[in-house]
Amino acid sequence: MKLAIGADHGGYILKKEVLEFLSKIKNIEVTDHGTSGPESVDYPDFGRMVALAVSRGDADRGLLVCGTGQGMAMTANRYRRVRAAVPCDEETARLSREHNDANVLALGGRTLDPALAARILEVWLETPFAGGRHERRVRKIDET
Repeated sequence: MKLAIGADHGGYILKKEVLEFLSKIKNIEVTDHGTSGPESVDYPDFGRMVALAVSRGDADRGLLVCGTGQGMAMTANRYRRVRAAVPCDEETARLSREHNDANVLALGGRTLDPALAARILEVWLETPFAGGRHERRVRKIDET
């Protein structure tokens, strides 16, 4: 799996933690689109890079981290074929994949404990899309 990752200054520290977690998973190729420090930056710049990678098919999935995850998700969801979710626990992470085929995960660097963020990411990465009745709904999202 190819995973594009990006963060703003509010998500920089959590992104570093998540990258350490991801380095232990052998079947994931990570492309880090920044930011590379805690200095203030604009989240749409990093959200755009990751969303474009997923939209174009350069990455299978994306991971975005900002203060709450909300701004990154709003940015990412403007791009075709991108379905970004902001889960707050493992169950919503599972359902975002299973029912919505979320291909971008947005996390909050200021709202999530790193251990919980790692669990959310792990569940999100491991959960397949259920298909079936959910396929019709996902197609409708992608048609807009």
